[in-house]
Amino acid sequence: MAEDRLARAESAKGLGNDHFKALRLTEALAAYTEAIDISLDDDDDLDSLSGFTNPNIQVYYSNRAFCHVKMENFGSALIDASKAIDAKEDFPKAWYRRGSANMLLGRVKDAERDFKQLCKLAPTDKDARVKLKECQKQLMADKFLKAIASEKTKPISETMDIQAIKIDEAYAGPVYEGVANGAVITLAFVKDLLKYQREQKHIAKRYAYNIVMDVIEVLKGASTMIDITVPAEGSITVCGDVHGQYYDLVNIFEMNGLPSEENPYLFNGDFVDRGSFSLECIILLFALKLLYPRHFHLSRGNHETRNMNKLYGFEGEVTKKYDEDLYTLFCEAFCLLPLCHCINSKVFCVHGGLFSKDGVTLDDIRKVNRECEPPDEGLMTEMLWSDPQKGRGRTASKRGVGVAFGQDVTENFLKTNGLELVIRSHEMKEEGYEVEHSGKLITVFSAPNYCDQMGNKGAFIRLDGETMTPKFTSFSSVPHPPVRAMQYANPMLGSLFGM
Repeated sequence: MAEDRLARAESAKGLGNDHFKALRLTEALAAYTEAIDISLDDDDDLDSLSGFTNPNIQVYYSNRAFCHVKMENFGSALIDASKAIDAKEDFPKAWYRRGSANMLLGRVKDAERDFKQLCKLAPTDKDARVKLKECQKQLMADKFLKAIASEKTKPISETMDIQAIKIDEAYAGPVYEGVANGAVITLAFVKDLLKYQREQKHIAKRYAYNIVMDVIEVLKGASTMIDITVPAEGSITVCGDVHGQYYDLVNIFEMNGLPSEENPYLFNGDFVDRGSFSLECIILLFALKLLYPRHFHLSRGNHETRNMNKLYGFEGEVTKKYDEDLYTLFCEAFCLLPLCHCINSKVFCVHGGLFSKDGVTLDDIRKVNRECEPPDEGLMTEMLWSDPQKGRGRTASKRGVGVAFGQDVTENFLKTNGLELVIRSHEMKEEGYEVEHSGKLITVFSAPNYCDQMGNKGAFIRLDGETMTPKFTSFSSVPHPPVRAMQYANPMLGSLFGM
């Protein structure tokens, strides 16, 4: 009997491995879960195995933890890696998985602890030592940044002398001198910029700085929540994550028209990271914000943050294509982005989701201080990180940040604030969108074939001003230059996500 259970569990694990290698992650997760369930008794407790102890249970938990990492369910990965450690404390892969999940959540001190133990268990493993050194390096850098912050230094936008940045005499690209110098951004400039970047060319450094500096001045006049009014005869397009997929972003404008006063847009966060044309995306989006400040809207996502940028590529990309100061200037701009929008007092748009408590009002949201990096918890963090779940109530987030919220939470929030619909992003969907919670909540995701490997479609939503009825357009990815996704990500990340 024990041999039969072991054989069935091993078969499920093997099936999970096959699914995992083919990037069928949902199926892989289900197969690893089946292997675990076969190994455990009805109480699902490691300490009461009905006389059967599967010697491989730690492998199943570790594999499922790795699957969760790939799916960005870092909170669930932490739980499974810890269960693998409980089952077999000297199992190196379990410590590796838990250290990885902690690192990806920005919990560097916890990751350092795990990688120290990994180095003890596998003293000849070079990768383990690299991970430990990376953690220690990051802790030192964080300590240095805190020391600088304590000195209350001025933001870089107040200290940069942009005019001192020289422009190469051979430069023949779009010219943008900046509002401070009396310049006015034009549609012709934006079209030239779009085409120039499409040819894998970078505008002069001074002009890139000017664009970000001017956006900072525009965003200083914004608020945590922006109220958008769409006339009855008009419409607005809502897009989700684009994640540095510049050529797919341009394709949205080719399908749906360039932004204008008559064709307003809202991009709902996660403009950067992962895709290797994040700089081109954000420069174009910022230029459009300057051109149409009241008709082109940008919400902050969880990837418009320093912790994410350090790992997922935006910091590396900007410093490679320009320099560290420009990246710092982008960080300043990101901290000024609104966290959410409310369209015609009917539709609430936010990157992540809703809250860990009922009764949150739009006035409560307006009072949130957005001019910072996200804290460990609270309304701001939940708006950036939370996800919907099936059923009702709330549970701990599979991501390890924010909360998972059910249909009753959505309905309560809408009723409390006299709203009709929540639109959020933050999660890849096979068709680019998904309608949940009895039609009261929609997820929209606008990065097709995410990271060049997921095969999903992207989507955008058009809402008419009179009824706010959503109309969905799904689209496939378009070709892009041969630069792989995650090209600029922290080198540590490749092995954390590797096979």
